[in-house]
Amino acid sequence: MGNTSTPAPTSTPAPDVPQRGLHLAISGTYSSGKSTTTETLSMATGIPRTHALTSREILLDLVPGKQVQELSAMELTMLGLRRLEERIHNESGEGPFISDGSVIHEWIYGEARMRVGINPGANLFVRTAKNVAGLPVKRFYRQYMDAYGAVAKARAKRIYDAYVHLPVEFEMKADGHRPVSEPFRKMSDELLIETLEELEIPYHVVGGSVRERVERIVEIFGLPLVMPLDEAIERAGAKVREATSVLEQDSRFHDAQRVKSLRRRISYAMRF
Repeated sequence: MGNTSTPAPTSTPAPDVPQRGLHLAISGTYSSGKSTTTETLSMATGIPRTHALTSREILLDLVPGKQVQELSAMELTMLGLRRLEERIHNESGEGPFISDGSVIHEWIYGEARMRVGINPGANLFVRTAKNVAGLPVKRFYRQYMDAYGAVAKARAKRIYDAYVHLPVEFEMKADGHRPVSEPFRKMSDELLIETLEELEIPYHVVGGSVRERVERIVEIFGLPLVMPLDEAIERAGAKVREATSVLEQDSRFHDAQRVKSLRRRISYAMRF
């Protein structure tokens, strides 16, 4: 069903755009360029962009002073539910939208963590300690993730007309707020594709530069341009850089980056 962007025409036809307008989800795992691509596409076409706050933004209020790698299973669950809540709210309007990610993304990351450990970028000692600490509750979390997945998949099937999947092409920034394990990122990417195949939602794999991606997406769906592409790329890049800069200047973000004491690091490592 999916296909990789090449000069040759795609074999999966674009869906007819409903009267309400296109509901398009841009898929991809960490550091795949979703934010820049969706921002550029939105500016170029005039279709509103929807998204959930990033993990870093949510953590500043939810559990200030912590990085994703330091979260317990309960805190990761809270993070996933908060992002799901935001996506449902932001995608509930009547018109078209381009979604940065989708409702299945948080489930995918939770599912991948169930398979490789809740802190996939940690060292062997921490991952082993987490696995042992989690033995009494893993059955519950397994059942929870199955239920979460069923709800997220059902909504994705209802709400999105099509997906565009961005493959892993860029290095991942190791800022403590992304899982710094490449195997985890690869597994997440594979799970996203597997889920799209399972749901039989039309999707296209589109790679390349931001320009190449946006040009291809516009071509696939026959989208009109309301802004020159060069201008959209420049404006979108500036907007994404500004958002990142504002976040990184927040004192709570810096608190999370500080080196934790040995006692605190051991405490984080020993709880599930």
